[in-house]
Amino acid sequence: MDLNSFIDHTLLKANTTSGDIKKLCEEAINHDFYAVCVNSCNTAIAKQYLKDSSVKLAVTIGFPLGAVSKTSKIEETRQAILDGADELDMVINIGFLKDAKQAEVEEEIALIKKAAGSKLLKVIIETCYLSEEEIRIACKLALKAGADFVKTSTGFGSRGASTEDIRIMKEVVGDKMKIKASGGIRDAKTALEYIDLGVDRIGTSSGIKIVTDNP
Repeated sequence: MDLNSFIDHTLLKANTTSGDIKKLCEEAINHDFYAVCVNSCNTAIAKQYLKDSSVKLAVTIGFPLGAVSKTSKIEETRQAILDGADELDMVINIGFLKDAKQAEVEEEIALIKKAAGSKLLKVIIETCYLSEEEIRIACKLALKAGADFVKTSTGFGSRGASTEDIRIMKEVVGDKMKIKASGGIRDAKTALEYIDLGVDRIGTSSGIKIVTDNP
């Protein structure tokens, strides 16, 4: 299987420099990855480095906690699109979800999707902090709000993706939404396991190792 086309080559560390972004984009182009994923402050520079390539630019919104205001997330989305984002990876307000503020969570996703327009919206639900029922609720809210993907993790929580997370998410969204697994995916065997479960995209900082190891 060609794993390259599943990979969002990711760099979201706080100490990321412009040189790091340049290297990330060059690697993505050289290995024909689907996209790079960066923090929103690096959108414009990443777009410049990806110029004339087929690699998409995914940008995080409300990252990594999801706890900023709805207005901030919407404005961050708009600016990211102005700066050249092709896709948005937003973090839900996890505290609101756990407080059963389902209407607020759904509204925020819907407003960000509206701001995103034709751009793909991935909704990060941070499964490590959620019960099975909360994972199901989060997926249903993302689906109702019109998002394109539901995504497991930021990679900054207490753990990354798990096969059980994917099983639960797939049961809820079926073929109505796509799924992105991220967090802790560092080898081809693990990536293939997630893809076999129905994952459409893999978020990882280990993309080169994954495609190099893939037989």
